Amino acid sequence: MRAVLAAIGLLLFALTAAASAEESKITVGAIDAVLTTPAGVERPPVALLIAGSGSTDHDGNGPQMKPATLKKLSEQLIARNIATLRYDKRGAGTWKPEFGKPEDFRFKDYVEDAAALVSYLHASGKFSRVVLVGHSEGGLVAILAAQKQPIDRLVLLATAARKQGDLLKAQFEKKLPPETYGPIAKAIDAIMAGQIVDPLPPGLSIPPALQPGIASAFTEDPIAPLKKVQAPMLIVGGGRDRQVARLDFLALSTAASTAKTLWVPEMNHVLVDVDNDADDLAAYNQPERPLDATMIEEVAAFISENGVR
Repeated sequence: MRAVLAAIGLLLFALTAAASAEESKITVGAIDAVLTTPAGVERPPVALLIAGSGSTDHDGNGPQMKPATLKKLSEQLIARNIATLRYDKRGAGTWKPEFGKPEDFRFKDYVEDAAALVSYLHASGKFSRVVLVGHSEGGLVAILAAQKQPIDRLVLLATAARKQGDLLKAQFEKKLPPETYGPIAKAIDAIMAGQIVDPLPPGLSIPPALQPGIASAFTEDPIAPLKKVQAPMLIVGGGRDRQVARLDFLALSTAASTAKTLWVPEMNHVLVDVDNDADDLAAYNQPERPLDATMIEEVAAFISENGVR
């Protein structure tokens, strides 16, 4: 009952703030974004919300899964007088000609997009500080973007400490029998090594033309660049996350030894509290489901408070 009441309170809080928030659509380069600012607040902090993997839009939704993670996070931050900028990743909706050919995509393009948005926020002069908030793969994008543009703070939500190729293998290994997993792992290793794998083993669907782009994502290691980030950091992980393990949370925390950390035992990968595996799976298509309340309060406090190191 307490959790239900807390969820209702968060929803009412966010709805009240949203009614007076100012929202505008902007375009930076070829990236379409939504800027939301709390009404009546002069030069608030702003959080650039960076989505996880896949063709994810500014709400945090993809073609198959629609948890609305970024939309809900934005609403809660706005309710706490923090502006947000969220955007459609390359490939969300339709692939724009301005992006070039899909087969020419490389992971650095995601990083350049985020860096361009940080530059836009700085140049606007409207915000007291610029904070990167990366969810899942978006955490890796945020870490790398922080090497290209000055930022005031960095928040990593459900972010892996491993190369994405290694993380994907670990995910497959947990749910596949050895005879199925073996060829898939071998193919992923080959792609990471720069090879084109054709035909692919059953269970792995990465068209040959797109494999170089996928390889550029698979081989990015977050730890070395994370150690170079000078801005204050908050690292958040969840005990019900089936995609990113506690070892990732611990490795990130070790690499960024001065970072604040938050471990939420009941929180899953899309930042909501779940009871079991079935509940976890259902949450990926329940946009109405509230985000974990403790996570929201800690993230908002970290973004807003002064003197954080």
